[in-house]
Amino acid sequence: MDDVVIRTLEKVTLRDPILVEGLPGVGNVGKLAADYLRDQLPAKPLATIYSKFFPPQVYVSEEGIIRLVSNDLSYWRAPAAAQHDLLILGGDYQGISPEGQYEITERVLDYCHALGVREVFTLAGFAQGRVVEEPRVLGAATNAARVELMKKFSVVFSRNDPGGGLIGASGLFLGLGRLVGMEGVCLMGETSGYFVDPRSAEAVLKVLARVLHLDLDFTALQSKAKEIDRIAQKIHEAEQHSGESGTPGAPSARDDLGYIG
Repeated sequence: MDDVVIRTLEKVTLRDPILVEGLPGVGNVGKLAADYLRDQLPAKPLATIYSKFFPPQVYVSEEGIIRLVSNDLSYWRAPAAAQHDLLILGGDYQGISPEGQYEITERVLDYCHALGVREVFTLAGFAQGRVVEEPRVLGAATNAARVELMKKFSVVFSRNDPGGGLIGASGLFLGLGRLVGMEGVCLMGETSGYFVDPRSAEAVLKVLARVLHLDLDFTALQSKAKEIDRIAQKIHEAEQHSGESGTPGAPSARDDLGYIG
């Protein structure tokens, strides 16, 4: 097996397509947003990406059927002439090494460039380390014109937010994209970083929908946010109870959820 394998499921011709990337990361904001966008449009499967740079793992379905972990590209044909077609990148993992991050990103960008992509939106979370009731959407862009454009959609740009650097796919797709003539924007939803965060994903998607003139229904995402709120409240109550009991060395409920994100 090659380091990165892209298996095309359907050959397509697209109209001025834009790439939207949303892979697992802080609060799973990008992944939630990309998966929800794909399902809402709905987008169709285009290609599956396998790589030695993903964890050595297969998933097992409820029926007992295995599949290799992967990333997936889907496409959506815009119904209106004023809209762009979309390519949506989601999946199970980012590359687990710096070399893998670069190699996977470069291969996907080359693939998308051949389909006509010249603009990229990356979706991610920005951890604040505290509960965020009304998440702002923070931004980073490849040029000043895009910064000014996104400010019109209430995206916040500041040297302190996100603190001088974007780590992982959300940054590399912009940085490497510029080398092949693509410009773009990273949209980051504020999140605590403690839980999967549908509310932050909704904030990011609402901005993207306005920019790309998409009509999305956020009802299901809002229901997920309420479910996470209930879980968070239970954890808060458990931690308070643990603190009142004063049991030394007792693990907190949040410690049990350290894998989330």
